[in-house]
Amino acid sequence: MDSRRIRGPEGAHGNGGAEAGRAAERRGRPSPPEPWSRRDFLRGIGAAGVLALRPAWLKAGIGPAARVGFVSGDVYARHDTGEFAYESAKRLEAVRAGLDRDGLLAKLVRIEPRRAGLEWIEAVHEPVYIETVKKDAASGARELSTGHTLICRDSFDVALWAAGGALAACDEVMAGTVERAFCAVRPPGHHASARVGMGFCVFNNAAVAARYLQKKHGLGRILIVDWDLHHGNGTQDIFYRDGSVFYFSTHQWPWYPWTGAAEETGAGDGEGATLNVPLPAGSGDPEFTEAFERRLLPAMDRFRPDFVLVSAGFDSRTGDPLGRFRVTDDGFGRLTETVLAIARDHASGRLVSLLEGGYSLPGLASAASAHVGTLLEGA
Repeated sequence: MDSRRIRGPEGAHGNGGAEAGRAAERRGRPSPPEPWSRRDFLRGIGAAGVLALRPAWLKAGIGPAARVGFVSGDVYARHDTGEFAYESAKRLEAVRAGLDRDGLLAKLVRIEPRRAGLEWIEAVHEPVYIETVKKDAASGARELSTGHTLICRDSFDVALWAAGGALAACDEVMAGTVERAFCAVRPPGHHASARVGMGFCVFNNAAVAARYLQKKHGLGRILIVDWDLHHGNGTQDIFYRDGSVFYFSTHQWPWYPWTGAAEETGAGDGEGATLNVPLPAGSGDPEFTEAFERRLLPAMDRFRPDFVLVSAGFDSRTGDPLGRFRVTDDGFGRLTETVLAIARDHASGRLVSLLEGGYSLPGLASAASAHVGTLLEGA
C-alpha cells in the first residue's frame, strides 16, 4: 500500500491530522479518523464519487512528479501506410505534438527504441506467420496476406522495432531507471494472434512484452489491460489457455473483430484469466469507471500481478471516426489512476502502456496527453 496519503473526509492530511487529533482530545471530543490511503478512498466512494472528485486531486498536485519513460522515434514512420490511411505516421506526430503543447514532453525520460530479436517474437508468434510477414513485406505487397493490415517493404523491420520499443521500456522499469513508461510506437499489436495479423496490427507488442517479462526478468503473473474501442482478439487468443497472463478488455459490442463476449473467460489453465466487459455504443466515462472499479479491481486483488501492461487504445474517446464510445480525456485520466493503483498495490508500481488505436488526430493527441499527464502525476 502506498504510504502517501490524501485528504480523508475530515480533511486530515499527514502531520496536520495528528495535530488535529490532539486538539480534539484537549477539547474532550473524539479524534478524527485516520486519513485513508488513496486506494481505500477510491474504492470507498465508488464510481460516482471518483467521477466527481478526481479533478480536485489533479489540482492538488499530490506528491512529486514520477519518473516516466517515453519511447518513440522516427523509425516508426517507415511503416508507410499512405497519407490517407487511418493508421498512419501522422498519429505519432500528433501524440508528440500534444505532449509538447501541454508541457509534458520535456518532463519525460527518453528511452531509445531498439529492434526486437526474433526469439522474442517467436515466443508468441508461430514461425510460419513471422515468415509470412517477412515475405509479404519483401514482395512490395500493400496489405498483409492474413488480412486488414496495410504494409510496405519496411513493415517487417519496423514491426520488430515496435515490439522492441516495448521491451526497452520494460527493461528500464525493471532496472528502476523509470517508474513507468508510455510507448508511442507503431504498428499497433493487439489484433495480431499467434498466426494471423489483422486490424492494422503485425506483431502483438503487449504479448511479446508479457512473455519477455516472464522469460527475461523472471516475473510470474502479468496483467494486460486493454481499453481500446476494439476487442484485442489477438492478445486474448495468445493467452487464452495461460493462467499466468490475465487479459482484461473493455470494448464496443458488437463491433470489429466480433470477439470478446462476456462468456469468453479462458480455458484449461487459463480459465478465469480472461475478463471481457463488452459495452454498447454510446458508453462513456461512467460505464468504463464501473467496469474498472467493480470488475477489474476485485479480480486483481485475487490475481495479484507482478507487472501491469496497458494496451492504450484512444479510439474509445468521444469523436473517434471508427467507433461510438464517449470516453473523455478526464475519463482516460481516471482509468490511468485505476491501473496505477493496481500497479502500486501489487506490482511495485511497475507499469508500461503501449499505444494501440486512436484515429482522430486531435482527439488522440488530447487523450494521450491526459494519460501521460496522469502517469506523471500519479503518486
